[in-house]
Amino acid sequence: MNIKIANTSSKEDIYKAVVEVLHDMFELEKSKLTMDANLFTDLDIDSIDAVDLVVALSELTGKRMQPDTFKTVRTINDVVNALADLLLEKKV
Repeated sequence: MNIKIANTSSKEDIYKAVVEVLHDMFELEKSKLTMDANLFTDLDIDSIDAVDLVVALSELTGKRMQPDTFKTVRTINDVVNALADLLLEKKV
């Protein structure tokens, strides 16, 4: 995967990267990967898959997402917002 998310990435760029990761890792149809798609009920991602996803997203950002943060994530929109917040942390 040759995708990177930088501190300057917009939420739209982050969304596109998340879609690519979900598509590549779990062979999900991109048409199902909407902002409102629930990772668990709509996309059938289980807890093991979620751990793999966190690792992949950490590689994209170069930053580690805290487990407590990811526990609150339910939709792709939640993932995008969590990543955007993570990227802003070091800029303060």
